[in-house]
Amino acid sequence: MDDGLRQQLQEDLKVALKARDEVARDTIRFTLAAIKYAEIEKGGPLTGGEEMSLLQRETKRRVDSIEQFRNADRQDLVEREEVQMAVLKKYLPVELTDEELQDLVQSAISDTGATDLKELGKVMPVAMQRASGRADGKRLSTAVRAQLSGGR
Repeated sequence: MDDGLRQQLQEDLKVALKARDEVARDTIRFTLAAIKYAEIEKGGPLTGGEEMSLLQRETKRRVDSIEQFRNADRQDLVEREEVQMAVLKKYLPVELTDEELQDLVQSAISDTGATDLKELGKVMPVAMQRASGRADGKRLSTAVRAQLSGGR
C-alpha cells in the first residue's frame, strides 16, 4: 500500500476525530480496515492500482446503497451514504469531464479500428485502461456504445 495514501487516511481520521465528524471517522476507519483486510488476503501490501480498485468498489457500494435507500424512501440513509461517498471521493482521481471522456472513447475506437457495436469488447479494455479509474465502467460503456452506434 502506498504509504502516502495510508498516511493521508490516518491524518484525516485524526482530523475527523477532533472535529467529532462521525461519518468521516467511520468511513475512514472502515476504509482502513478494508485495506488491511485486502492486504491480509493478498499476503502483502497493495499496489497503487489495487488501492484505487478498492476505493472505487467502496464508492460503488455507496452508489448502489443510495439507489436502494431511495427506492425504500429512506432519505436519512441516502444522505448518510452520500456524505460517506464524498469522503471516499477525496482519495480518488478527479473524474473525466464529458468532453475528456468523449475524446478518450474516440481515441480508443480509432486505435482499435472498431466500426460497430459488435466490437464493443475490443474497445472497452482499451478505454478502461486509458481512463485508469477516472470514469466508472458504466459511464465508459455508455459513451462507447453511443459512439459505436453513431450517436454522441
